[in-house]
Amino acid sequence: MSMLVFAGITLVSTNLLCDCYMYPDPEHGPIRIKSYMDAVKLYLGEKSHKVCGVIAQESLYGNALAYIITSASSIKAIQKSNCYHREGHNAPCSYGDTPYMLLFGAVQVVMSQIPDFHNMEWLSVVAAIMSFTYSFIGFGLGFAQVIENGEIKGSITGVPAASIADKLWLSFQALGDIAFAYPYSIILLEIQDTLRSPPPENKTMKKASMISIFVTTFFYLCCGCFGYAAFGNNTPGNLLTGFGFYEPYWLIDFANACIVLHLVGGYQIYSQPVFAFVERWFTEKFPGSGFVNKFYTFKLPLLPTFQINLFKICFRTAYVASTTILAMIFPYFNQVLGVLGALNFWPLAIYFPVEMYFVQKKIQPWTRKWIVLRSFSSVCLLVTIVGLIGSIQGLISAKLG
Repeated sequence: MSMLVFAGITLVSTNLLCDCYMYPDPEHGPIRIKSYMDAVKLYLGEKSHKVCGVIAQESLYGNALAYIITSASSIKAIQKSNCYHREGHNAPCSYGDTPYMLLFGAVQVVMSQIPDFHNMEWLSVVAAIMSFTYSFIGFGLGFAQVIENGEIKGSITGVPAASIADKLWLSFQALGDIAFAYPYSIILLEIQDTLRSPPPENKTMKKASMISIFVTTFFYLCCGCFGYAAFGNNTPGNLLTGFGFYEPYWLIDFANACIVLHLVGGYQIYSQPVFAFVERWFTEKFPGSGFVNKFYTFKLPLLPTFQINLFKICFRTAYVASTTILAMIFPYFNQVLGVLGALNFWPLAIYFPVEMYFVQKKIQPWTRKWIVLRSFSSVCLLVTIVGLIGSIQGLISAKLG
C-alpha cells in the first residue's frame, strides 16, 4: 500500500512540475526553464531560490553518496558469491567496503569529465538496460525461491521487534526508504529540456513519467513482495547483496555487475546538475579568471580532440573524493537511503512543485484545487517528518552499534 501511495504521489508531483517547464504558457512558453533551480527562481522568487538551492544540491550530493555505498556493496557481493561457491555457504567470506568505494570513486573521477547532459544519452541507455536486467533477475530469483519453498514465508505484521517503539522506528525508516526510491523531481526539468517538440515537451514528459512510474512500481512490488515471500523475516535489506540467494552464483554476479554499471551512469546523472550549478556560479563570479574560464585542447592517439578546464578537473575531482570519504564513514545502506529520502521528499518532490503550479496556473487561495493541493502537501509533510525521525534513529543506532 505504501509503495502504491508513493507512486501516486510521485505521479501527481511530476505532472505538476512538467507544466512548469514553459512560462507563462505550459505548452507555448515562450520562456524555457532549463533546470529545477531556475524554475523555483522564476516562479517563487529569490528567497525560495536560495532555500531550494541548498536543499537541491544536498539532495543530489546525497544521491551520489548513496550510489557509492550501493555499488561497493554490489562489488563486495560478487567477491562473496564467488567465495561461497568455492568454499561453501558456511565459509567466513568477509570483505571490507573501503577498497570498492575507492575503486568506484576513481572511475567517477574519469566519468565526471563528461561535459553535460546532452552528451550523456549513451550513458542513460546503458543505465536503463542494466536496471531492467538486475530487476528481472531479482524478481525471477524471488519467484523461483517461493516455488522451491512451496510456501509463502513471513507474516502480515512483518519483522518482529523488541518493543513497540523499535517497531515504529523500523516502520518510519521504511517510509524513508520508499520516499528515496521514487521521486526524481530534481532532474526532471533537465531531462525535459533534452526533448524536442512537437508534441509539446510537457505532454511527452508526462507520458514518459507515467510509464516509468508504472514500470518502477511493478518491479518494486515484485522484488519486495516476492523477496519477503521467499525469505520472510530473514529477508536481507538488499536482496542481491544480502545473500538470501547463493545459487546460481554466476547469475548473482551478473546481477550485481549490472547494478554497478547502472550506478556508474546514475552517479553522473545526479552529479552533472551540481557541476553545472557550481561552474556557472564561478564563471559569473570570476569572469576574468583564466583558471576558471580557460580551456586547453588535447589530442591523444586514436581518440577525438577534447578540451579540458583546470577548474572543472579540480572541482569535480574534489566532489567525487568528498562523496567517497563520506560513504566510507557511513556505509549503512538502508539507513542512509532512509535519511536521504525523508529529508528531501517533501521540499523537492511536493512543496516546490505545488507552489510553482499555483503560480503557473494562477490558482487563487481557498479555491477547491488550492485546498486539495495544500492538503496533499500537508499530508506528505507529516510522512516526511516521521520517515526522517525513524531513519536518523536507525543511522545513529547503526553507527553506535
